[in-house]
Amino acid sequence: MIDGSIVALVTPMNPDGSVDYASLERLVEFHITEGTDAIVSVGTTGESATLPMKEHVEVVKHTLQFAAGRIPVIGGNGANATDEAIELTHALNQLDVVGMLGVTPYYNKPTQKGLIAHYKAIAASTDVPQILYNVPGRTAVDMKPETVAELSHVSNIVAVKEATGDLSRVAKLRELCGADFKLYSGDDATACQFLLQGGNGVISVANNIVPRQFKAMCDAALAGNQAAAEAAEADIRALYTTLFCESNPIPVKWAVHQMGLITHGTIRLPLTELSSEFHGLLIQAMKNARIEVQ
Repeated sequence: MIDGSIVALVTPMNPDGSVDYASLERLVEFHITEGTDAIVSVGTTGESATLPMKEHVEVVKHTLQFAAGRIPVIGGNGANATDEAIELTHALNQLDVVGMLGVTPYYNKPTQKGLIAHYKAIAASTDVPQILYNVPGRTAVDMKPETVAELSHVSNIVAVKEATGDLSRVAKLRELCGADFKLYSGDDATACQFLLQGGNGVISVANNIVPRQFKAMCDAALAGNQAAAEAAEADIRALYTTLFCESNPIPVKWAVHQMGLITHGTIRLPLTELSSEFHGLLIQAMKNARIEVQ
């Protein structure tokens, strides 16, 4: 699996809510040019919760076509119903994704035993490498390090995206899961320290708009150069909080639109476009990060 700077890519949409594939192609080219190490297509930042399965798979398929082998693509395969996640996994099996990212089931709040059974069932349905995704702030369930450790013994469960922001988990996960199991941060604000403490990469929201700076931070941190890593992200740190002034991906999608990378800032209900009270705040943070705003 990939080390380094991975973008949780937004899914551009037209005013009628359909997917804007021309803008998606621009986004893929942008990340290839800027040096991003891999793309997650239709993860939660890509609005997976509101894309029907057929459309979800089409977005991943188009992302792969636009990438044309120049950048690895990971497909989102998370769902709160195990059977649905397996059905989605079967569909993604037909595509050339290098891995799949599955968020913990949301709303139904499974036990740790339930999480183990859920992920084992998905892994058994595919040979493609699987990445666990723990984000209790969004799903209301926290996948404990001991649970990740048990799942790490499954041959094609190869990594975890840990988005609690709890840096004490890095050492614990490494100890329990071993040196070959990949640890990805899913929390931009603590990502630099996560890497310095032994993580392998970051699946990032901010990477949508500052991929070059984020890549520089990741490369320096993975090399153990704390001073260079912190210098690389000095101008973009304010984005880590500003991009969550409303629920993700509302702010980052608005920001990508302001950069002219996508034609429209459309987002699917029940999410709505960024409230006007936050426009100035985000524009200023983007300017401070040396982002050109149209």
